[in-house]
Amino acid sequence: MHAPAPRPARLSPLNRRRLANFMANKRGFWSLWIFMAIFLLSLFAEIIANERPALVRYDGGFYMPIFKTYPETAFGGEFETEADYRDPFVIGKIDEKGWMIWPPIAFSYNTVNRNLSVPAPAPPSAANWLGTDDQGRDVVARLLYGLRISILFGLTLTVVSSVIGIAAGAVQGYFGGWIDLGFQRFIEIWSGLPRLYLLIILSAFIQPNFWWLLGLLLLFEWMALVDVVRAEFLRARNFDYVRAARALGASDAIIMFRHVLPNAMVATVTFLPFIMSGSVTALVSLDFLGFGLPAGSPSLGELLAQGKANLQAPWLGITSFVVIALLLSLLVFIGEAVRDAFDPRKVFR
Repeated sequence: MHAPAPRPARLSPLNRRRLANFMANKRGFWSLWIFMAIFLLSLFAEIIANERPALVRYDGGFYMPIFKTYPETAFGGEFETEADYRDPFVIGKIDEKGWMIWPPIAFSYNTVNRNLSVPAPAPPSAANWLGTDDQGRDVVARLLYGLRISILFGLTLTVVSSVIGIAAGAVQGYFGGWIDLGFQRFIEIWSGLPRLYLLIILSAFIQPNFWWLLGLLLLFEWMALVDVVRAEFLRARNFDYVRAARALGASDAIIMFRHVLPNAMVATVTFLPFIMSGSVTALVSLDFLGFGLPAGSPSLGELLAQGKANLQAPWLGITSFVVIALLLSLLVFIGEAVRDAFDPRKVFR
């Protein structure tokens, strides 16, 4: 006899109601799809915007420079160094025995367009759809790469800080007493430290990068969820099902994370999109002030600072403002939809 095929997992009535509430918020529902599309495009930034061809056909062979480095000699050149696909000599060699297919945007985030007809920053043109910055780099390419860094930074900071904050709030609320009192006094002191001043001081000793900024902001961002989780654990620790689990010999860790935490997660999940919005804003602010990512990195805040410094090039400030405002608005709309989904008082029909 054949074993019966496993049944597909079905949502519980509660989760079906939450999903229906989320989808009923059309603004948040479509914001999620738009955000996912933007994030997906940014993940493939090297394929969409690159200073190397996507595909080269030469002398009967195929080459993919966006994934692999080829010397100039592979295309009939004279040097063993990497081929410069913008060099007229290399272009001519390839055209003699093949062809090239370029990405939609033929610039990477650090590619300088040396064929500008006007001084940088250059206005939008057929080659540079949104113009160039003050160093001649393509704005669209820098936006695409900058969006990827900002979203990944916000996601990483949100996930890691939420795990730490949930654990800290669970310990405080479950055990209470001196543990709770001591944690609260520590949080009050720690939250009062001037975060920006610390970053300015540390930037004088180290060169900030993605991981340094993530670690420094994590020192403060983990407190965002502590109060919410602590309140839920303080409320639920004396419920009958918790007392029953304790009477049956369940350990504190099992009671905390198997029985009480699922109830606390309802209030926690609604805050996550707003925390991510704040994380992205923090990175943009630091880059705008010059204390963020290393110079030359694709950054939304750095592009916004260029718009401020080059008022004669309004496309810089307008583009960066619109992109940042759109990204943060999408996250806020998603957060509102998630809040409606977990609100027991809202029932959409």
